[in-house]
Amino acid sequence: MIAGIETGGTKVICAIAASSAPGTIVERLRIPTTSPAETLGAVRSFLERYASAGELDAVGLAAFGPVNVDRSSPSYGWITSTPKAGWRNTDIPRALGLGDAMPLQVVSDVTGSAVGEQRSGAGIGMRNIAYVTVGTGVGAGFAADGVPFLQRSHPEMGHLPVRRYPGDTFPGNCPFHGDCLEGLVSGPAIRARWGRPGEQLGALRSEAVPLLAFYVAQLLAAVTYTVAPDRIVLGGGVLKLPGLLQASREGLAGVVGGALEGHPLTLPGSGYVCSPVLADLAGVHGALFLAHDLAGNRAPLTAV
Repeated sequence: MIAGIETGGTKVICAIAASSAPGTIVERLRIPTTSPAETLGAVRSFLERYASAGELDAVGLAAFGPVNVDRSSPSYGWITSTPKAGWRNTDIPRALGLGDAMPLQVVSDVTGSAVGEQRSGAGIGMRNIAYVTVGTGVGAGFAADGVPFLQRSHPEMGHLPVRRYPGDTFPGNCPFHGDCLEGLVSGPAIRARWGRPGEQLGALRSEAVPLLAFYVAQLLAAVTYTVAPDRIVLGGGVLKLPGLLQASREGLAGVVGGALEGHPLTLPGSGYVCSPVLADLAGVHGALFLAHDLAGNRAPLTAV
């Protein structure tokens, strides 16, 4: 058996699958993200039922970040400079009781989602995809041929500086930069800006959607210019706001203008930017596929 774990800012999803069938989850558990001791203790208990019986072949971990994904580092798998209270410098592998003998692949949560969507979701048949999330945090991950694009580090695109929406005076709430992307459009930023979460904006939605789309479109443009994926999968809780996906597609076409004439992004209905097929399970599916590879079912992972 193999295990996939996705640690998110508000929840952790654990899943078990057969080593030969990573796309079919046989057991799943959702755990609230509270303190490292409480949350990771619950994950460890979930894994121990299989590990103690000798049934666990490999583990894939897709973690919120920043997370150390460099296998050569002594702090591989650690959460590092996260703004999430209490989680800075958390040694996840040790907290889960994963010894050196247990094959472990660690990627960022968005990279895990990119792998999951490419192998069994919106990116099937495409060589290069990007997964962009706008939720508790903002980030992007990339997969090429089902393999994480970067394996010594991972992008932190949520901290990109952006042009301000006309008339927007909100200072942002990123603890590092204030008005970077994450500080302007993340779930906590929406709550700080309008005094309520995105799903409760009500009549404020007509104001929120064009403003948020203006910023999300700049992120999509940066991903397109730098990585040139075949498709961008756009997910996260904020994108559940009605109208935001379409407004972001249209905004992307406007931001890029004539710089990429003939690119499918110039047609908002082309599917170049789409919703995740695997919904909230993209990350844990990606973690399972990475565990499947480590268990000897695919050629060893190599950096792209």
